[in-house]
Amino acid sequence: MQVKKIIRLAICLFAFTNVYAESVINTTTTESVSFSHTAKTQDNTQSNGILPSHRIVAYYGNPLSKRMGALGEYPSGEMIKRLNKEVTAWNKADPSHPVIPALHLIATVAQGTPGKAGKYRMIMPDNLVESVYQLAQKNHALMFIDIQTGHDDIRNVLPKFEWILKQPDVHLGIDPEFNLIKSQALPGKKIGTYDASDINYVSNYLENLTKKYNLPPKVLVIHRFTQGGVTNYKKIQLRPDVQIVMDMDGWGPPVLKKDTYKQYIVKEPVQYTGFKLFYHNDTKNGGKMLTPQDLLKLNPQPLYIQYQ
Repeated sequence: MQVKKIIRLAICLFAFTNVYAESVINTTTTESVSFSHTAKTQDNTQSNGILPSHRIVAYYGNPLSKRMGALGEYPSGEMIKRLNKEVTAWNKADPSHPVIPALHLIATVAQGTPGKAGKYRMIMPDNLVESVYQLAQKNHALMFIDIQTGHDDIRNVLPKFEWILKQPDVHLGIDPEFNLIKSQALPGKKIGTYDASDINYVSNYLENLTKKYNLPPKVLVIHRFTQGGVTNYKKIQLRPDVQIVMDMDGWGPPVLKKDTYKQYIVKEPVQYTGFKLFYHNDTKNGGKMLTPQDLLKLNPQPLYIQYQ
């Protein structure tokens, strides 16, 4: 699908403590390019589920901004080629887990201003979401809808995306960092949190979708890089038709990222694990971005890899 109409949107994304300036951005025309708990917990196979037999490698961001991640940093054709390169590298590093590529769209973006709804978040228009979905389909990729709630409630925002989540190849990500409904702090000024009760609501919602539309299991990615980012993890419920990934979301030098993975993902296991890599923030001051070979040395090995 081609996006021809220019949409002027003011988007402000906060990456941990770094507040990005508000910018006015335009849509671009999409292009089609073909894609050439613990380790024991990760071995539990769900019928017809993507995990743990495969690995997901995703590009994250929003096509309306070059500053929100790899998904929008490059023209769509070049972006797909770059993602394909990462897919090839992971397939070579670990042939036992064939890679499925994914486009991970920030579909609700936390804002520094309240906006018309007064919720400090902006929900992307359906035509933008549809354009990314069409791009993913053309290139045999999954799509993830990522939600940053700001001062809104996930129970209010999530149902707005049923129209796209009912597709069998569309999955979900939620970001505790930007869930600030309890503290009422400004996004970027304080790190938010999700409790197990919130996560259980989301997984139950996804499971109900699989039953309603006769879908294969959904993947739910939960970003985390602090102790308080997720509370009461032992109360997170596992469901037959939802595969939960706790995704290490912090940036910095390799030693810090590995320690964050150990402290907040491995020590508080849920089901599957993920790891996020930042092309720019991980390599600040001459730093080194971790390679597939580096991440495969982790225990458990992450099955969801996200590039921003």
